[in-house]
Amino acid sequence: MPGPRKEYVDAFDTSEALDCDGEDVFAAGAPGAPRRVRADGAEGTDADADDGEDEPQEAAGAAKGGKGRTFTGVAAAAVTTVLAVVVAGQVANGPQDSGNSARAQGGAERTEAAGDDDGNGGRAARSTPTTPAPKATSYAALMTQKFPLDPKLSGSGAFTTVAGQDKGTGRGRVWRYRVDVEKGLPLDGELFAQAVHKTLNDERSWGHGGTSSFDRVSSGRADFVITLASPGTTAKWCLKSGLDTTQDNVSCDSASTERVMINAYRWAQGAKTFGDDKMHAYRQMLINHEVGHRLGHNHEICSRQGALAPVMMQQTKFLTTDGATCRPNAWPYPR
Repeated sequence: MPGPRKEYVDAFDTSEALDCDGEDVFAAGAPGAPRRVRADGAEGTDADADDGEDEPQEAAGAAKGGKGRTFTGVAAAAVTTVLAVVVAGQVANGPQDSGNSARAQGGAERTEAAGDDDGNGGRAARSTPTTPAPKATSYAALMTQKFPLDPKLSGSGAFTTVAGQDKGTGRGRVWRYRVDVEKGLPLDGELFAQAVHKTLNDERSWGHGGTSSFDRVSSGRADFVITLASPGTTAKWCLKSGLDTTQDNVSCDSASTERVMINAYRWAQGAKTFGDDKMHAYRQMLINHEVGHRLGHNHEICSRQGALAPVMMQQTKFLTTDGATCRPNAWPYPR
């Protein structure tokens, strides 16, 4: 290694390089002088390290040797310090192996799934925390939920068609229908379209026994348009067919137009006759009842106490007729 700078060596020629008594603490034989092991295995001081040299030379160079031994001690201390720093750095950085280079080039660290130890004395598993994706809510679950909507809401009056198409059962007469939703309505149009299709093609609905099938279309000819609209817009379209839906905030089949109007407030909030625990059934009844009008069916009444209400009964308003109270029912052919 390169030698110390001159000013560094010169500093040890001053009295400051001596102990408080003015003696060289690194001199041979001084108390605490470093011991060395000779070639024959015996210990000795720095002075003994010159074995093999003539005594006169050793005596003649005593003064020079004192400075040399002082420098040797300082140099040894410096080397020891450097080695300690290097070792400490290696310990801090951890073991180096070829795998580090591969990981640096490969780019990805292993996670628990990639085979890290399970915590029983092995390495701690490393994984990047991620935000869990929101759980998808099923159709059946959504159909049981109520949605907030103002009963006096009057929307834009403009409609958008729910994209896509769905085939019905393919049996009997085929009815083609389209699903429109009023623009700006804070309800799920896709959920509404799915509910309409599932309901109309259920065996308990108007296609019972293979008599009819209902195909949803989003373009071309349609036999009727099932429309989800705000209470205000529903009232305007129903009035075109001479029907007043403002009382009790109900739905209608606007027979003089192409639209079967489903009141969005009722779709979102249901009715007391069904209660909060039968929201799914109420929505099925709402679809079947208004489409039933489009297919030519009129209103019916409760004929017997405790019987299932006819689907064409005005179940949004009441379940009792002439003292007979029926049970809520969503289907034309419930059995």
